[in-house]
Amino acid sequence: MKTKLFILCFLMGFVLFSQELPPIVKYPSTVYGAGNQSWMISQDDQNRMYFANNDGLLEYNGTNWELYPTPNETIMRSVKVIDNKVYTGCYMNFGYWTRQTNGKLKYTSLSDTIRNKILDDEQFWNILKYDQWILFQSLNRIYIYDTKTKSFKIISPKNGVIKSFSTKNSIYYQTINEGLFEIEGGKGKLISDNPILKKYTIVNVFTIDDGLLIQTQLDGFYKLTGTALTPFATEADAQIKSGFVYSSQKLHDGSYALGTVSNGIFILSNTGKLNYHISQSKGLSNNTALSLFEDKDQNVWVGLDNGINCINLQTPVHSFTDDTGVLGTVYASISHNGMLYVGTNQGLFCKKYQSKDNFQFINGTKGQVWSLFAYHNTLFCGHDSGTFIVENTSANTIFRGSGTWKFEPSPNNKNILLQGNYYGISVLEKVNKQWKFRNKIEGFNYSSRYFEITPNLEVYVSHEYKGIFRFKLDNSFSKIKEFHTYSSPKKGKNASLTKFNNAIYYAYKGGIFKLNPKTKQFEKDKLLSSIFEKDEYTSGKLIVDQSNKIWLFSKNYIHYFSASKLSNQLKQNVIPIPSSLTNSMLGFENITQISKSTYLIGTTDGYYTLNIEDLSFKNYAVSISGIFINKQNQILKNVVLNDEGSFKSNENNITLNYTVPEYNKYINSEYQYLLEGFQNEWSEWSTKSSVNFKNLSPGKYTFKVRAKYANTLLQNTATYTFVVLKPWYLTNLACFIYLLLLIVIGYFINKAYRNFYQKQKEKLIEENNLLLEIKELENEQQLMKLRNEQLSQDVDNKNRELAVSTMSLNSKNELLAFIKEDLKKTSQDDNKNIKSVIRTINDNITEEDSWKVFKEAFDNADKDFLKRIKQLHPLLTPNDLRLCAYLRLNLSSKEIAPLFNISVRSVEIKRYRLRKKMDLQHEIGLVEYILAV
Repeated sequence: MKTKLFILCFLMGFVLFSQELPPIVKYPSTVYGAGNQSWMISQDDQNRMYFANNDGLLEYNGTNWELYPTPNETIMRSVKVIDNKVYTGCYMNFGYWTRQTNGKLKYTSLSDTIRNKILDDEQFWNILKYDQWILFQSLNRIYIYDTKTKSFKIISPKNGVIKSFSTKNSIYYQTINEGLFEIEGGKGKLISDNPILKKYTIVNVFTIDDGLLIQTQLDGFYKLTGTALTPFATEADAQIKSGFVYSSQKLHDGSYALGTVSNGIFILSNTGKLNYHISQSKGLSNNTALSLFEDKDQNVWVGLDNGINCINLQTPVHSFTDDTGVLGTVYASISHNGMLYVGTNQGLFCKKYQSKDNFQFINGTKGQVWSLFAYHNTLFCGHDSGTFIVENTSANTIFRGSGTWKFEPSPNNKNILLQGNYYGISVLEKVNKQWKFRNKIEGFNYSSRYFEITPNLEVYVSHEYKGIFRFKLDNSFSKIKEFHTYSSPKKGKNASLTKFNNAIYYAYKGGIFKLNPKTKQFEKDKLLSSIFEKDEYTSGKLIVDQSNKIWLFSKNYIHYFSASKLSNQLKQNVIPIPSSLTNSMLGFENITQISKSTYLIGTTDGYYTLNIEDLSFKNYAVSISGIFINKQNQILKNVVLNDEGSFKSNENNITLNYTVPEYNKYINSEYQYLLEGFQNEWSEWSTKSSVNFKNLSPGKYTFKVRAKYANTLLQNTATYTFVVLKPWYLTNLACFIYLLLLIVIGYFINKAYRNFYQKQKEKLIEENNLLLEIKELENEQQLMKLRNEQLSQDVDNKNRELAVSTMSLNSKNELLAFIKEDLKKTSQDDNKNIKSVIRTINDNITEEDSWKVFKEAFDNADKDFLKRIKQLHPLLTPNDLRLCAYLRLNLSSKEIAPLFNISVRSVEIKRYRLRKKMDLQHEIGLVEYILAV
């Protein structure tokens, strides 16, 4: 019982993934930064999208989201782009938004002009256009605004308005319990009061050839032809009736999109056939579709109860997403005998090709599938458990020795297949129309995920961790010989090896190399290797399809090369689908040609199909969406887009946003920019949609941006010219003032220099004259010095003469004294002659006579000395002055004694008394003092 229940649940799981669906771009509220719910959607001529959101008017240009809050901070219920205005309605207010020169929207209220006519608690849920009139519909009334006369007319049904609708030639509305009305002449005209239209809420009204097609909320479609109302059956009636249809939209191709409250979205053909049912389990963010809108690229936008989704209905890419995890990661796929087989990490699954059938699990294949290979109408499955032969929905094991990576046919024997295993290479042989395992090739036991064989039985094996090997098989495929390990090219992560155009290629991070069959060496292929330049390498996986195209995967692109019809050169084709969007398993990328132009690419959560013949896209235009400037470390300031910019010198940080308003999930726009005046070359291509330039120097700049979409260069180049002004101190006026100041300063400097040099000249003359005067003075001083020296010499001579004279007098007196003493000693005392001689001697040795002679000579030699010393010391006696004169002649006490006719001791006493009278300090010498006077 448990087993049966498990199988039932398992099979029910397959119902969740049965249809290939268009890609869905999901925008959660965290991305667009506004409320969860969007009640109405519209688009302008520049492909910008607008959403009536809980938080206000939400704008999206393909790159950036911008939220404009409602004027009264209420929920915005409706939005409609008409001409160049965006009309919106909310709680007790409606009006329009216009774009300003800086690219931002500004609101103007229309309801304020009739504020007294607006009902209390009224909300405006829909906006319609008919000729020159714009209709704002609440649940009570319809306000008709004439854009020419700027006047209003109000339709007020007594039972209120459930909803209003517009067709090509008419405006309709439904009232409670009354039916469907058409507006004619500004009034409501009942066109059907059928009980069904009274009972069920109408979601939308569409025109058809024979009348109207009416979509109800709970009872499906009805045709209204004249007054007859008949059901319009569809394949999804039961689901639609139970799902509570809340929104609907007629699409460009005539099909209908229906949004339900609880069951996602239904896409029906104009005949009622179910094309798609897209719900949360199949990729939709939420099952409640509050609003639907088809844009100019035929994408269907869905305002959900929790976010916004964009469904790429008209796209060459369709995805198959396994949100349940039952299918798993797709590693291999193949279309064989009308069946589509998908090998995953969960096992092998199949369904009828191009059907909406559910995938069926093939019993016995549980586990990792590595490869699927069709050979002579036999399908081989390389599996972690070994090798299987698959027939319709069953699989039979033919080898369980080890896991099997891949298969290669023998070049010389169609009944032999080589298979790469976890532990070397083994041989499968067809015997009696049955494939069987024959033997393992001896001598090589390394894992052989990638290997190729040449006609002369040489085998090349790529091992991710050991590099490339080459060996030769014997004719019986039983053992190897001539084993060789390549040192170049090197081993590499996610490396691979394959055969293309009868040549063997090896790819790893260092490039793609081609085997030279003559030298048996690998040589770098410049064309193929170019795709890994600029850090584009993610995987070296090489895949060759049935049409002899070689496929490669890089960070931002899928590449395929095919042989040119006119030359031996390879023709390169690029599909701008990045690996981050495809969600592929790096190193295990897989792409399979399932029809002439359709390819299946496996991902970690399913797969997607790609029709390369439909890879043509609308020629979009790139535009600059926003320009911001700021001072250093200050907030950004928005500037005018259309006019040439002129910015202050300190506002030299500029940010430019640009966009291509396209909304494809897998195809990203790429941009390239050039700032003339700052750069000489275009930047590298990048998906980044903004650029910032900091600290631009003063000058004129022209910013140019161009774009590629789907690897096609768009026709237009968006430009913006701006000028960064010079700082005030570098303006022309400032430079002119600087020039004037320079001239004035130069004039005054010149004048100052002239004055300076004139003064210097005068000073030099004055200095020269002064030098001459100084020279003359020096000469005079020299002459005076000579004279003084002569005078000093004369004084010295006179002093010497005076001293000699004094000494002579002294000697004379001593001699006379001596003679006198001798005469006294004679005995002839009575001799008158002797007495006469003694008397004569006494007369000649009188001190007074000697002093007079000395004083006269001293005054001649040293004038005024005696007067000066007398003035300094008035108490000095003549004898004291006499002693001073002798001391000034530097005479000793011994020499002075005879002049006074006294003893030496008496002279010392005189000197002592003289010091006392002069009041000299002890440390001052008497002679030194007298010489200094």
